[in-house]
Amino acid sequence: VAFAMHLLRTAPGLREVSIHPDGEHGKRFDFQGWLGRRGFTLKSPLGKTPYGGTYCAPDGKTIIVNPSSGRGDVVAEGEGTSIAAECKGGIINTRHAGQLSRLRQGLCEAVGLSLASPPVEGRRQFAVVPRTKVTESLARRMAGRARAAGIEIVLVDGCGNVLEVTAAD
Repeated sequence: VAFAMHLLRTAPGLREVSIHPDGEHGKRFDFQGWLGRRGFTLKSPLGKTPYGGTYCAPDGKTIIVNPSSGRGDVVAEGEGTSIAAECKGGIINTRHAGQLSRLRQGLCEAVGLSLASPPVEGRRQFAVVPRTKVTESLARRMAGRARAAGIEIVLVDGCGNVLEVTAAD
C-alpha cells in the first residue's frame, strides 16, 4: 500500500492505482483504517471482503483494492504511465536468521515473478520488498542485472518511505 501511495505522489498524471492483495494480506492488514488515516474513504465496496473496494481522496486520487490473483500486486495505468509491481512483505525489525532468510527469499521471488510476467511495451516493472540491511545489500548487488532485464527494485521502510535501489558502486 505504501508503494501505491508513493506512485500517486510521484508519477506525473497518475490518478488511480489498483492493489491486488492475496488472502493473507487481507487478514493481516487493515486496508480501510490505513487508507482512512491518509484521507481515503471507501466509496464503493468490491467483492466479498470487508476491505475490497474503491477508495477516493478529496484530491480525486483513487486506490482500488481488489483481492484477486494473477494481476500483479500493484498496477497503475494513466497518461503515458504503465506500472506493474510484485511485492513481498516480511518482518523488518528482526535479526532472526530464519526471518532474514525469508526477506532475502522475498526479494528474489519478487524479481523472479517480475521476470516471469509477460512483457508489456512501455510498462515499468518493480520488485518491492521491505527495507532492511539484508535486503538493501542484496538489492544493490542485484540492481544492475535486474535493471538490464527491465525490473526496478524498490525498498519500503517501516514508515512507508520508498527507496529506489541503484546498482552498487
